[in-house]
Amino acid sequence: MRRVPFGGGEAVNVIAGMMRIADKPDDEIRELVGAARDAGIDFFDHADVYGGAMHRSEERFAEALRLSPSEREQIVLQTKTGIVPGDGAYFDFSYERIMSSVEGSLRALRTDYLDVLLLHRPDALVEPEEVARAFDELAASGKVRAFGVSNHTPRQIDLLKSAVTQPIVANQIQISITHAPAIAQGVAMNMDALEQSVTLDGGGIVDYCRLNGITLQAWSPFQAKFFTGVFLGNPDYPELNAVIDRLAAQYEVPALAIATAWLTRHPAKMQVVLGTTTPQRVTDAALGSDLALTRAEWYELFRAAGYTVP
Repeated sequence: MRRVPFGGGEAVNVIAGMMRIADKPDDEIRELVGAARDAGIDFFDHADVYGGAMHRSEERFAEALRLSPSEREQIVLQTKTGIVPGDGAYFDFSYERIMSSVEGSLRALRTDYLDVLLLHRPDALVEPEEVARAFDELAASGKVRAFGVSNHTPRQIDLLKSAVTQPIVANQIQISITHAPAIAQGVAMNMDALEQSVTLDGGGIVDYCRLNGITLQAWSPFQAKFFTGVFLGNPDYPELNAVIDRLAAQYEVPALAIATAWLTRHPAKMQVVLGTTTPQRVTDAALGSDLALTRAEWYELFRAAGYTVP
């Protein structure tokens, strides 16, 4: 499996997301994680809100795997904080919330440290100095080794960096072939009356992350849009699926691998966050890690997804 720059070192370019494991029995969680490890994935993505109750998916991961200290050291555990769930859900990047959430994640995951902590969606009421205080204490205590964000714009990251001294190593945003405004906007930047050219992310998040050494993590890499179902095999995307199926046959890989490869081919050197709980789908998607699509193939998929190439 190909590795990409990450926080001064390297990490695999396909991640196993653990958002949907809360209701799975131990043997199914072990099978899922085993399929990921067999495919070369050693990076597991969590969040404190995953699982329906706070820290529930993190707990299930630890309960099912019961990792020894040496086994823990062989994997990367990433989690997120900042969402306060409920009917009146809101965001909270306060010092107290970050610190209490991390303690909860450490207990749930049965570990002494988190490899990566992300701020989960922007908090409009963020005080960068409070985030900096929390990050400083977590780094000094060894409880968190690296820090990042999720769904943040360039200016929101710059605001955090006005106080935070630790490097922001990752930004996890939604990207797939059919949900790629962060990429498509730059392709048609100055085209009049074309919706694709409208900048929604505050100024080119892909280029910003490349310039600042921030690894982009693509969540929902097979979602058509914002939780509208997958595009693979979807009758709403006949042209795209025809191209994907042709390339899959050409490269002798599953369709999922082509969808993964479209992301891993980008020179931003993204990580693809898999959300599936089906072991075979993990195996199939991971085959796209090393598959180098040509420029012509990449742009053909881009066009087939409905985007304009001037």
